[in-house]
Amino acid sequence: QVQLQESGPGLVKPPQTLSLTCTVSGGSITTNYYYWSWIRQAPGKGLEWMGAIAYSGSLYDSPSLKSRTSISRDTAKNQFTLQLSSVTPEDTAVYYCASGRYAMDCWGKGTLVTVSS
Repeated sequence: QVQLQESGPGLVKPPQTLSLTCTVSGGSITTNYYYWSWIRQAPGKGLEWMGAIAYSGSLYDSPSLKSRTSISRDTAKNQFTLQLSSVTPEDTAVYYCASGRYAMDCWGKGTLVTVSS
């Protein structure tokens, strides 16, 4: 059973870069046809898909966030990371990592990131 755990700072100051790591256990991030995503949910709003990295290393970006996001992976550590640059208070949200083959059917518990000076 794949398990995902997000980690990173709970408070980020604008306009710094937010960096989060998703540590994967119970499965490999290079397993064929699996995709590893970042999703966030701001207070009072719906889920927003931010981007993903595939088992092959291919990257998929959200058009609305593409200029500010960077997703990468460390296969030796079985982790993938999110960097979101030039954050503002509007980036305050619970950030989730998720994975799946045809759908995102495995999620981390999420981590709250507050952007405030």
